[in-house]
Amino acid sequence: MTTPRQHLADIFVELAGGTPDMPLDPAVLLAALAAHSSELVGARACGVLCDLPGAESGEVYASEAGAKELLLDAHKRGQGPGPHCRETGKPVPRTDLRSPIARHRWPHYVPRALALGYTEVAARPLRGREQAIGALVLFGSEEAPLTDEALVFGQSLADIVAIALLRELELSRSRTLADQLEHALTSRLIIEQAKGVLAAQQSLAMDESFAILRGHARARQRKLTEVAREVVEGRLVL
Repeated sequence: MTTPRQHLADIFVELAGGTPDMPLDPAVLLAALAAHSSELVGARACGVLCDLPGAESGEVYASEAGAKELLLDAHKRGQGPGPHCRETGKPVPRTDLRSPIARHRWPHYVPRALALGYTEVAARPLRGREQAIGALVLFGSEEAPLTDEALVFGQSLADIVAIALLRELELSRSRTLADQLEHALTSRLIIEQAKGVLAAQQSLAMDESFAILRGHARARQRKLTEVAREVVEGRLVL
């Protein structure tokens, strides 16, 4: 039987990106943040907006259907605490949606939120090094009000997920760069080998061999590396 403490530990592992032998899926991680935040902070509902590469543009994640529809509409209109938090990178404090100030600030957003039973809202940024990559939106109600402790905890959860996502992005970029460098090195090597083959076959200087390879590739609109490989493998005689 899973204990409450073990359950909490399992959630933190999931929000940190899962186990090392499993690839990190941004969409799955963001959906988990929305679902678990509602449970852990005691909010009526939670939602997430994120602009990180790997997560679909305009996609939102929420702990319940009503919150997701509200967040989607807010994203399209650029109105509400989520879009504001994401754009500014600053937290949106707990706001009473029944107040005149909230109605004036978010005229389309507030009536829809109240109709869903949400009476207050706050947002916490998913913080990157230079800017927010998204926002965690927390909805409270009369039965499940937002507390100061909940907002602090919510920011911690958002930070955990933001760190996991940014680290995965950095690793992905590093892998891509390594692959590009390896490809460039391999291409350079095969071209040098082909130059050597031509130089030996026709008693040419290396520069002359390269000019022949390049001229053949350009004349036939082929990649230089493909021509070079065929020369090295003996499938093409120039």
